[in-house]
Amino acid sequence: MSQSHLYQTRVEFRDTDAAGIVHFSVYFNYMEEAEHALVRAAGLEVFMEDEDGEFSWPRVAARCEYSAPYRFGDEVEVATTITKLSERSVTYHHEFRLEGKPVASGEITTVCCALGEGGTIRSRAMPSEVSERLAPFVVA
Repeated sequence: MSQSHLYQTRVEFRDTDAAGIVHFSVYFNYMEEAEHALVRAAGLEVFMEDEDGEFSWPRVAARCEYSAPYRFGDEVEVATTITKLSERSVTYHHEFRLEGKPVASGEITTVCCALGEGGTIRSRAMPSEVSERLAPFVVA
């Protein structure tokens, strides 16, 4: 059975726009924070190293759809699951709620990439330990 990871934070004044609601771009920050919290809950890190060297997870796609606003001081709840776990990529799905009611939903897709000397980045297969630790968060 799959599980979701719940991430909570509070809307800060800096996150709001002139209308007093959370600016659309801030949701992408919340999604990244929720993703990192899930990764840590799985016993992993954003930057890791194995026998093949250092690797991390650059984003290759991101989207968010909004149905209601958050305002300054609101408690942001983000339930994160994984909708796709392949040999090289992970797609995280985020459901935003306020007091149990939907606010937004979004996805971020990351690719496992080797980090080489001189700043080179190339995709690589994720280690089996990583996919095994993420597997409990995959939804059918």
